[in-house]
Amino acid sequence: MGATPDRRRRECSAGLVLGAGFLVSACGGPQSALDPAGEEAAEIAHLFWVMLAGAGLVWALVVGAAVFGGRFQRQPISDRAGLRLILWSGAFAPTLILAGLLIYGLRLMPVLRAAEPALRIEISAEQYWWRITYVGAGDVRIETANELRLPAGRAAELTLDSVDVIHSLWIPSLGGKMDMIPGRTNRLVLRPQRPGTYRGVCAEFCGTAHALMAFPVEVMPPADFDAWLVRQAAPATPGGDEAAFLANGCGGCHTVRGTAATGTIGPDLTHLAGRSSLGAGLMPNTPGNRRRFVADVERLKPGVRMPSFGMLAPAELDAILAYMESLR
Repeated sequence: MGATPDRRRRECSAGLVLGAGFLVSACGGPQSALDPAGEEAAEIAHLFWVMLAGAGLVWALVVGAAVFGGRFQRQPISDRAGLRLILWSGAFAPTLILAGLLIYGLRLMPVLRAAEPALRIEISAEQYWWRITYVGAGDVRIETANELRLPAGRAAELTLDSVDVIHSLWIPSLGGKMDMIPGRTNRLVLRPQRPGTYRGVCAEFCGTAHALMAFPVEVMPPADFDAWLVRQAAPATPGGDEAAFLANGCGGCHTVRGTAATGTIGPDLTHLAGRSSLGAGLMPNTPGNRRRFVADVERLKPGVRMPSFGMLAPAELDAILAYMESLR
């Protein structure tokens, strides 16, 4: 026997409540453009709601005209009335609404670009990770990778480029997208306001591991950020034996400042163990995950240029991992 009408109504109501819950839950979280934590993201979210209202108004006019014609206007209208309806509903009203939305959107452009921040950060996208360099007074450069930290309440200028294909940097909670194009430098200004951890992603398909190219963004109180930046500027003070690390070619691709490892092909590992994630947001930065990443990176992140080192003897792999654990 089929469901009763009351049961069908209850199921329909439950479905609507569940669907509304999913929609509401999607408005928050570390990667939501509708839960802004910075001035730029707040402006973009406000623009979204204004444009949604404009689109809703156009939709209401079109549907209203259709309903009126189908249910209430039973008699044919004159050619003159039809022409007026077409001109006002099909041309004048949409043009005025869209022109208003365009003017409203264009007014945001100077606001989103008019800043001369004291903090400049260079971000270069590579398949499939992020090279991040903080540039201080006197052109002092502090390089890190795959993790962005910003001070709350301060404007930061991100200069963006790419060394291989087109990428796109997007931190939905803090600002809009910006393409990263080989041979060209683009500029993005962010003013985060709310401390917390957010998620940035590559928003342009860039190859096999595109979906595995993310990065955590930590917005910190200004004093904490300044202290963190001082620690990042210091060279490494490894407590492990670097012999296995260098003997297996790791130093040919990675830099560990203050040691014989000076490679520039891959990410700077000077303070690797102090980062929150591995492999550009691929997994939490724990000793067990570091072992998995070093031993089997080609399976975990297809298309990556780093070879897997699972063929090493356990003692040698342990020595490399112990050295990496000391890089804080």
